[in-house]
Amino acid sequence: MAPRPISWVNSPVLMLAIERYERGQLPRSMQLWLQALLDLEAPVKGPLRPNG
Repeated sequence: MAPRPISWVNSPVLMLAIERYERGQLPRSMQLWLQALLDLEAPVKGPLRPNG
């Protein structure tokens, strides 16, 4: 089954996922989803949010 393209993302869910990603508390599948969504090349060591 081919992956479906993302058409929209709920902002509060995305912010929570980013916060958990920065703290290293996301499961691997969610880390990969967030990296793909934000078009990140590799795991980020610093904050993703400007004031995070």
